[in-house]
Amino acid sequence: MARRTRSSNPTRADVVLGLIRAEILNGRLAPGTRLGFVDLGERYKVSTGVLREVLPRLVEQGLATSEAQRGFRVIDVSVERLTQLTDARVAIETLVTRQAVAQGDITWETDVVAKHHALARASETATGDDIPEEWLAAHDAFHGAILGGCDNVYLVETAARLRSISEVYRCWSYPEQTRVHRDVAREHREIMEAAIARDADLAAQLTESHIRLTTELLISGRAAAGLSAP
Repeated sequence: MARRTRSSNPTRADVVLGLIRAEILNGRLAPGTRLGFVDLGERYKVSTGVLREVLPRLVEQGLATSEAQRGFRVIDVSVERLTQLTDARVAIETLVTRQAVAQGDITWETDVVAKHHALARASETATGDDIPEEWLAAHDAFHGAILGGCDNVYLVETAARLRSISEVYRCWSYPEQTRVHRDVAREHREIMEAAIARDADLAAQLTESHIRLTTELLISGRAAAGLSAP
């Protein structure tokens, strides 16, 4: 998924995109929810023109779908889809991580360390049941920095899109992460350390464990609550 070049000042569309994205990721817009222009316009006090720019960007990020006669909707989720997504992410992201560790230069190393520092700082202020947009952005930037060391743009873009789709599931596992006291900060630190130490095998192994644990926690958390799996 190609990155967009934008000015430092966010547009109205950027702001609304962030608001809708946060509501999807924090479960306030449930899977399958219709994203109608009228409802969203009233909810965010924004014009149809802005929404016509925002909704396709949500589709690009894998957080919404667009179908003839049905319009835009929040993506549907299921255990089958989650399992397939997890397997796809492990296959692609571990491959890209290995190539990034082998190909990344000193600028890449510096960026990985800087993005990890920003994520660690954002983690210190993340409290409550909702995940702050600041943390979500820092988390995405950290993993994107690691993958960015890979020279194959198609692999990097594929990995980025799969990560974007998985954000819905990962955020919904957040309550279970808190309940079992998952040390996400340690996981990120270990991935960073393995990457800059040029240990491709360990970096790939830690990345796979990081991805699969999120899936396991989501499924086990819903089972513990007596809910059917998504």
